[in-house]
Amino acid sequence: MSSRETILNRIRQALTDVPLAEAPQDVTVDRSYLRRHGERTPEQTAELLAENLADYRAVVHRCTDAELPARIASLLAAHGSRTVVAPAGVPARWLADSVAVERVPEESTARQLDTVDTVVTGCALAIAETGTVVLDASPDQGLRRVTLVPDHHICVVRVPEQVVDSLPEALERLSPRRPLTWISGPSATSDIELDRVEGVHGPRTLEVVLVRG
Repeated sequence: MSSRETILNRIRQALTDVPLAEAPQDVTVDRSYLRRHGERTPEQTAELLAENLADYRAVVHRCTDAELPARIASLLAAHGSRTVVAPAGVPARWLADSVAVERVPEESTARQLDTVDTVVTGCALAIAETGTVVLDASPDQGLRRVTLVPDHHICVVRVPEQVVDSLPEALERLSPRRPLTWISGPSATSDIELDRVEGVHGPRTLEVVLVRG
């Protein structure tokens, strides 16, 4: 018996007590599991997010909404960025102080995006307990490729409205019909020797700006 047949037989055995006419939506799923680990104030949730983002080797910055254009300009300058792609929904004021940077259309091909220094986006939300930023291709986040090809990603997260404590809370706010990208730190992988290599499946550098006000 092949491995495929073995797996299919086990699936059939597991489904022997399931009526043929039963559909997934006919089954009530128990949602009584723990939704979050402890009680936190919004400020504590934001601090936990920052801590876990940093643990995943993302670089975390904090500023007010009024300071955001200057902060983005300083991050681009520190990275030596001369070109930037920003989706159409990114407010123009975010890049108002980045006058020396050329803005590249988000419709660029993957080959063209590979020459872009930085991508600047918003986010759908961020999860504190896992240190994860989620993108859903909304206008301020753009096509998935714009955040996977350039080597440097600056992601703006509004605090506290875009920060949730846990994965269950995030799933309630996200649409399964959207193309979701879940980002926990810069792209990285390790070989069998556990040598870490960054920038394999996405940006080598992730900078998250937590914005208040």
